[in-house]
Amino acid sequence: MSQKSVQTIGEEQTQNPYTELLVLKGHHDIVRFLVAIDDYRFASAGDDGIVCLWNAQTGEKLFELHAHTQKITALAAFPLSDTCEEKCHMILTAGADRAVIVWDCDNGRQIHKVSCFHSTVKCLTVLQRLDVWLSGGSDLCVWNRKLDLLCKTSHLTDADISAMIELPKKLCGSSSGQGINLTSVIRVILRLQTSRDGTEWDVFEVKRLFDHQDNILSLVSVSDLTFATGSHVGELIVWDALDWTIQAYECNWDASLHADLQQEIKLSHSQNEISIQHLASDDECVFAAVGKGIYVYNLQMKRVIAFQKTAHDSTVLHITRVPNRQLISCSEDGSVRIWELREKQQLTAEPVPSGFFSIWGFGRAHKQANHTAKKAPESTTIYSLDLTGDLIGHSSAVQMFLYFSEHGLATCSADHLIILWKDGERESRLRSLMLFHKLEQNGDLQLRI
Repeated sequence: MSQKSVQTIGEEQTQNPYTELLVLKGHHDIVRFLVAIDDYRFASAGDDGIVCLWNAQTGEKLFELHAHTQKITALAAFPLSDTCEEKCHMILTAGADRAVIVWDCDNGRQIHKVSCFHSTVKCLTVLQRLDVWLSGGSDLCVWNRKLDLLCKTSHLTDADISAMIELPKKLCGSSSGQGINLTSVIRVILRLQTSRDGTEWDVFEVKRLFDHQDNILSLVSVSDLTFATGSHVGELIVWDALDWTIQAYECNWDASLHADLQQEIKLSHSQNEISIQHLASDDECVFAAVGKGIYVYNLQMKRVIAFQKTAHDSTVLHITRVPNRQLISCSEDGSVRIWELREKQQLTAEPVPSGFFSIWGFGRAHKQANHTAKKAPESTTIYSLDLTGDLIGHSSAVQMFLYFSEHGLATCSADHLIILWKDGERESRLRSLMLFHKLEQNGDLQLRI
């Protein structure tokens, strides 16, 4: 199937609010991670082993944290808790030096450090309701704020744990349990159990799900009842979070590849073209970064309602839903793009090819090539993803980004830079307001009646 050209936008970009930018310099290698601390602060980390704390409003570097001797492999925020003694915002960092460090974000000091891991910690997850955090790698460990090891389990899979999400409290059937979902080559459902007085903890395996044919790259919690996973070979599975049954199975294979799936899996040159690198969601849809494209899968309709097969020139690494029915995506090509999900009524619908990313609801996608779906009813709603903004500032792959409702967008890249993209109109109003207050304080502002 021929590749569509990447959609372009004019220089004016009248619907793009991000017309100002601040370039933040603090790293000396690839910046891979960003995490929000609160409404106006965030942390960055990457391959130089340095952790930087930033003011999202001004771009000021608040602290530069040095302790890891190798690259950072995971970063997580540990929010304030009413029950803990330490009334400060904290972040957790894991490194290839097999250490995890807890930092105080208010003064930049190291609070705790643990270096007893047998291998690199690849993911960190905070369970705020229980005021504990989990480290995943070759082992799964459960810790409290003081870095006391509460429980541990190992030998879950042949590969390391690469991601974790929290499943709903209802999963365990009691107030003392917590469901945890892990992903690696195979998926494992675990249950974290604690005694009522909180002195005894245990984590044990509940179920293994073998429905993916290859490594899982992405994992997202959609709601209390649903979560989704995406694999290296382009499989998207939507799961019931209570009984772990498949609600939908989608595979983004091109029609010409359906004939021999196993043979195509072995061809490394095509993996990035169909792998699901990242998933995001809201109450209605799952948003998938598939190769160079982005897809919107509606949970109620059980089908893809809009997509851009070639949204970027290279693999899409991160995607997020933001207000006003907009999506933001970033890519290895160094660009950050803003998309708007639009809908309109169409009287006569065109037949829709089902070869690429077939939607069949429950069960496996059929592998029949050159299949064409039946025509929709005469009056139907169709959706499109339209490009409304193209943010060009990085010179290398953009790893991820953070969206702040008041302070714009923060992006990090392999070019060692962080860029704060600002709403130009809002910043202009703020500058005018600050000037007004300054003149008023200095007595230079005279009001005439």
